[in-house]
Amino acid sequence: MLKRKEFILGAAAGLTLAAAATAGGVINWPGAHADPQAVNRLTPVPANGNSFPPPPGAPNSFANIFEQVAPAVVQIDVTVKVEQPQGGAFQIPGLPFQFVPPQGRGGQGEEDEPQTTQGAGSGFFISQDGFIVTNNHVVADATEIKVKMSDGRELPARLIGRDPGTDLAVIKVEGNDFKYVSFEETAQPRVGDWVIAVGNPFGLGGTATAGIVSAKARDIDPSGYNDYIQIDAAINRGNSGGPTFDIYGRVIGVNSAIYSPTGGSVGIGFAIPAETAKSITERLMRGQAIERGYVGLGLRSLSPDSWEALGQPKDFKGAYVETVTEDGPAARAGVKVNDILVAVNGEAIDSSAEATRRVGAAKPGDTIRLEVIRDGRRQTLNVRSGVRPSDEELNAGEEGGSSAPGQAQPGQSETIEGLAVTPLSAAARSRFNIPESVNGVVITNVAQGSSAARLGFQPGFVITRANGRAIASAADLRTAVQEAKSAGRPSILLFVRTPQGTSPVPLRFATEE
Repeated sequence: MLKRKEFILGAAAGLTLAAAATAGGVINWPGAHADPQAVNRLTPVPANGNSFPPPPGAPNSFANIFEQVAPAVVQIDVTVKVEQPQGGAFQIPGLPFQFVPPQGRGGQGEEDEPQTTQGAGSGFFISQDGFIVTNNHVVADATEIKVKMSDGRELPARLIGRDPGTDLAVIKVEGNDFKYVSFEETAQPRVGDWVIAVGNPFGLGGTATAGIVSAKARDIDPSGYNDYIQIDAAINRGNSGGPTFDIYGRVIGVNSAIYSPTGGSVGIGFAIPAETAKSITERLMRGQAIERGYVGLGLRSLSPDSWEALGQPKDFKGAYVETVTEDGPAARAGVKVNDILVAVNGEAIDSSAEATRRVGAAKPGDTIRLEVIRDGRRQTLNVRSGVRPSDEELNAGEEGGSSAPGQAQPGQSETIEGLAVTPLSAAARSRFNIPESVNGVVITNVAQGSSAARLGFQPGFVITRANGRAIASAADLRTAVQEAKSAGRPSILLFVRTPQGTSPVPLRFATEE
């Protein structure tokens, strides 16, 4: 309970980021250098209204497609500067795992000096004059970038631009005779259509794997700007930034992530859709900075039971306003915590991710119309969009959770709906290792057999909000429970802070069991 699934940006194994994670293993690829041309121009022949009918021979072999597109796919080798702590292992900022320095690096007396490590990913040419698409996390911290082509040539590359929001980047090598591929613009892949992934898994170079589109519009992106295509073609560490092709050799996505509890491919991979990748990379190639609209809201998609706890139908569509940035655009327009966002610029939204994409598509300075439900009534608020801060700036103060700072009240422990709660005192913070930035009431005991026990509540969890109000005392929680019961609801929505983060939890009342 309260455990959030972890996804990996970068086709990494073992639920870890894959940026700069694959060293060595350089192999000459098949394929030969040729005159500049777009090489992914196999012609689809529509049949029976189907935009993706298999050409003769498919799926018996994908050899012709691979031979056609392989020269446009490259291996990207990067050098990354890292700090080496004691013990010889060092950490790349932002990555949750450590590297051990290669033999011959470092030495006695050099522990405090910057060290470097090697990593590799994938990419592909999208123009004959040397522009290459890859993932942002492959090149973001690189001090040196080299490109290994399918014909064995190695060329230095420079970073042209990158967009952390979509995890896309563009690099360039000098020259004007490169084979390239292009993004698909006319047809959308369907669940069940064949796909081919080409890239550099584990530094092996020129590797092709095949599978199908497993799902579309996967919402796994914390930033909310990608609507991922899920594929089951094997992608692993080092495939990051490589292309996903359809059976006509058209690029339908950029391989970016896998979900893997085992450390290797388990058939759940994710690609950034071509529509998004084409739009972003064209702007990066022109030297444009990627600016997105920003209103200063923390939104959350809720489960059917959570919507019910808020008095909405279980099939309700919208996004819960969990936080409002102080003095941000939305705060100045009057948006409040506990509002429910249901439309942006007159278009209904189904989830927090969709709302984020709609807002992000606005230009700074645009007026964005947000339609919200507050106290059962709909109202429209006009927000003047700002410029979205960097991820580092947005993450700077997240520990505070979903509640606004509250004033802790003195009082004894009180049991409410099977939960013994008490205000957050200095002793309670010390006992359960709760930061000063977290506000609410701490759970000290959970009644056996209660609904709360079945949900997995534990001592040390902190209830920060209940029924839309900030909680600072047991009395606050008791009042929120009574309000929900008086409204005829079968449960109350609690925001609960655990060591893993803050999550919404619908707690069903004992009288309803």
